[in-house]
Amino acid sequence: MGAPDMEEPNFTDSELDYQVRNALKAAVQGDCDSYNQLVGVIHHRERLSSEEVAALVTCLKAVTASVSCVHIVHHRSLLAAICGMSLWNYGTDVMDALVELLVSLASSRGEYVELCLETLVANFMPPSGPSSTYYSVDFWKQPRGIAKKTQVLERVHSTLKDISHLVPLLPKKLEEVLRIKMPNIYTKEPIMVMYVESMLRLENSPMGELVGSSVLYSLVDRLIELDVDIAWDEILQDDFQKGIFDMELEDLEGHGEDHIEDDCDKVSRDLIIQRFFSGNLVAQKLDSLMVLTFEHFNSCHERGRLDKVFATFLESFKKTIMTAYKSKFTQFVMFYACSLDPEICGTQFTDELLKIFMTDSNPEWRMSAVAYLASYLARARFVPVTVAAFTIERCVVNWCFLYCQNHNGDINPRAHKVFYAACQAIMYVLCFRLRQMLAVPRLKSQLVLMRIEDILGSPFKPLQVCLPSIVEEFLRLVKASNVISLPQSFLDHGLLESEHSRAFGGSERFDMFFPFDPCLLRKCDSYIRDNYVYWSTVRKAYEEDEEEVTSDEEDADTISGRGNRRMSDGSEMSDEENFDDDAFDCSLDKMSITPRDSSAKFGGRMQRFVQMPSKIRPSTSPESL
Repeated sequence: MGAPDMEEPNFTDSELDYQVRNALKAAVQGDCDSYNQLVGVIHHRERLSSEEVAALVTCLKAVTASVSCVHIVHHRSLLAAICGMSLWNYGTDVMDALVELLVSLASSRGEYVELCLETLVANFMPPSGPSSTYYSVDFWKQPRGIAKKTQVLERVHSTLKDISHLVPLLPKKLEEVLRIKMPNIYTKEPIMVMYVESMLRLENSPMGELVGSSVLYSLVDRLIELDVDIAWDEILQDDFQKGIFDMELEDLEGHGEDHIEDDCDKVSRDLIIQRFFSGNLVAQKLDSLMVLTFEHFNSCHERGRLDKVFATFLESFKKTIMTAYKSKFTQFVMFYACSLDPEICGTQFTDELLKIFMTDSNPEWRMSAVAYLASYLARARFVPVTVAAFTIERCVVNWCFLYCQNHNGDINPRAHKVFYAACQAIMYVLCFRLRQMLAVPRLKSQLVLMRIEDILGSPFKPLQVCLPSIVEEFLRLVKASNVISLPQSFLDHGLLESEHSRAFGGSERFDMFFPFDPCLLRKCDSYIRDNYVYWSTVRKAYEEDEEEVTSDEEDADTISGRGNRRMSDGSEMSDEENFDDDAFDCSLDKMSITPRDSSAKFGGRMQRFVQMPSKIRPSTSPESL
């Protein structure tokens, strides 16, 4: 007796089960008529009528009941049709029938597990191609889109959970599938975000104990790929290339006194970021994925498991982030996690950086580690000044002092580059933290007892090798505080960038690498800024102190009618002559470490002190700022 038409649901469920079972068996023998009809029903992709939906649901259920008859070789086209179905294209009836079939397939034979996992993981995202044109980017922001997303992903994750209870080896296979199916950096942002949301949902589920590490490693790898794909040459354009990194985002709030004036134009912080990243889709993707990571940290912190997740991120940081010398923003995942739990996560982070700096055999990694340490101690508002002082003295300063005692030689940027990196780290941290240390009597005494002057005055001459902008700001503060004794020749004038300072950084310019300079990603910045120390705030405090000290001298100058300014060579310039320079620099004086006057840097007419960097381009920076 011939099989009834499977597209016409005019038969009972038991009859259809019988016909499907026979069709599967007949296909093994070479009779594929009924089998092909079955495949056609399941493979139908066009918009379905209610009758066609009913036939599809019935056929899926019939295959579920006959799953023991499915053969991976003889029924390859059927398996391809099943695994090619997307939950996003159907209603809830078809969704439920399909996930039930996937559970039955995965639990029937081990050879089907990977196929079922690939199908489920593929459904982390809506399908691509002509059939998915209905799902525009805006669709997922609408109530219908949100509802569809919830319907699909709830079923996907519950099915993965069900299969994990039936298949002991599922986690191992799932790790590989998640890694392979991870969307590339060219995937549209909403789709990539959906996939990462599901990955982190898995990590935060009971299965996270088994697959969590691989999920987080894959996430960090993708963050780094996005990060290094953001080319500074594409971001720094037109007039912004002149001085955007001279500004700190804190001072660009876009209201009142926080506006930045340059040639009478007031530029808000939001406008600066918009000019940077408008149209830069890679930066926008990175921003969104990092925010997802931040929110995942928040969830883990609330559930008391942040320390476990952070341990995985710390391992990934050592292998991926710290060794990616062009990383600009990804490292802020570590900064944010440490801000949530400074005592555990923050301590683990600094301990690991110190361990790498003091014991690793790779000099570039050691330089990177001490740069991360200095930038973290300087920028993290949540790190107590006592911790910063202790870390710098007991580990970095003491290491440098012992290095001077145990090594002979003269200035040599290449041979002693780790030593110079450590010296620069000391000066960088003190530029940010010196005022706080001086306010605590115990720390002030501790600072006086440090052997910093012996280190900086050693035959290795670190003041002639380290980044001049850091050196000059450090010397200016030292001269004002009188807490560290240095030769007057160092304190009276600045140092220019030389062949020694350029050679120290090498081709990757490690001397200019400050990993936690202000984050220019819009959404990330809103998470970071409350726990972040901006140089403009520090510089303002120093300037207020200096104004108190020099107020009497200024009053005397005013009374005597002196309106001229002293220049570095001892000559004077009138206020009228210098008016244009003041107008141009008024908004930058309090923020920048980056030398703005290149003529001054290379021996031009105005040899003035440079100031601390708000943002120095990492390894792609030019030889000269």
